Amino acid sequence: MRKITIVWLRRDLRLFDQAAFYHALKQGDDPVVLLFIFDDNILNDLANPRDLRVNFIYKTIKELKLEVQKLGSDIIVKKGDPLNVWKKLMDEFEVTSVFFNRDYEPYAKDRDNVVKNFLEQKKVRVFTFKDHLIFESNEVTKTDGDPYVVFTPYKKVWLEHLHNLVSKGSGVVPAFKTTSADLQRLIKMKSEDLFTLKSIGFEELDFEYPDAEAEEKLLLNYDKTRDFPALDGTSRLGIHLRFGTISLRGLVDRVRNLNAVYLSELIWREFYSHILDRFPEVINHSFRPQYDQIEWLNDENDFKRWCAGKTGYPIVDAGMRQLNQTGYMHNRVRMITASFLTKHLLIDWRWGEAYFASKLLDYDLASNNGGWQWAAGSGTDAAPYFRIFNPESQQKKFDPEWKYVKTWVPEFGTKQYCEPMVDHKMARLRCMATYKKALNT
Repeated sequence: MRKITIVWLRRDLRLFDQAAFYHALKQGDDPVVLLFIFDDNILNDLANPRDLRVNFIYKTIKELKLEVQKLGSDIIVKKGDPLNVWKKLMDEFEVTSVFFNRDYEPYAKDRDNVVKNFLEQKKVRVFTFKDHLIFESNEVTKTDGDPYVVFTPYKKVWLEHLHNLVSKGSGVVPAFKTTSADLQRLIKMKSEDLFTLKSIGFEELDFEYPDAEAEEKLLLNYDKTRDFPALDGTSRLGIHLRFGTISLRGLVDRVRNLNAVYLSELIWREFYSHILDRFPEVINHSFRPQYDQIEWLNDENDFKRWCAGKTGYPIVDAGMRQLNQTGYMHNRVRMITASFLTKHLLIDWRWGEAYFASKLLDYDLASNNGGWQWAAGSGTDAAPYFRIFNPESQQKKFDPEWKYVKTWVPEFGTKQYCEPMVDHKMARLRCMATYKKALNT
């Protein structure tokens, strides 16, 4: 059997400035082959056969295969439990080394440890790299090594580290640039044709995904436009950051002197990853344990109305319908809808977090969990329990001409539009009493 090096693609679906791919081409003597695994342990949890994220991954892998085929090579694409896939690959090839970029979600860390242990038992060298973040959680810590649990001091140290990086070179991190000579180390092969989505239980959809490029003007004005959902004022790069179809290093390098507010949003992304890595229990429990004592009402009919965008609060309904139809919701509206569910309806934040997880194109476990716990008051840097968004005042402030609402709630202003399902003043008082009771026990 021919000796090979494998690069395992996961949340890094690109060839440019891709750490594991770069290092695999630079190190060792064996030819390099790319591998992607459609992970059954993830796919089996997806109930919707029309899942847009699976479609995005499939579309991206299809494009990458064509790109690699032009270089005379190919991508091996498998489906199954990753460990079982690796066991079969070891029977097909003499694998000498494996390169992949680190993932920080609990399932991914467990999966990677199992695969790494198996490969090392087979005398395969395993190399892992940082690619999904600028700084991992052990790089931005207090002086004693303890993790930061408040954003502002974390951000201060993060920016200091960034400054130190930039001062040493021409950018955030020198881009991992592969040369034509490097690419010659890709194995010359023709893999099997890519299987269809239908064959693995999903429908192939015609859907226009956000562009992987953000205009300079948008990034420059981000701090002025980002809170107004009727404007095209956000980058929509979330799905590309989630699946690594763009380089985070390149994006940070681009915006670090362009817009401090946008850079701060990228730091929030790293902060929430840092929290999940250090405190994996936040997946199922409140970061602040006393908030697990809240006596949620958890009315299933109320939850269904919220999910459907039929609460009678126009900006909440617009947000939920935008999410249901497009897989996207404006960030300001995410805060409003999350606050409404947890504080107006007293429904457990975990219900809302799971619903967003099933719908969002840019779903990221760390950011989604962090955002929901912030809205519920139970997380790091959380909005205090007595801070309860008033949907009507939020509407007047951020969608004063009702453009956003009218786009997604066409029946608004007619007799067909539903009445508010709960009175704001009553809900506010009820929420405060419920939270206060839990926090005083």
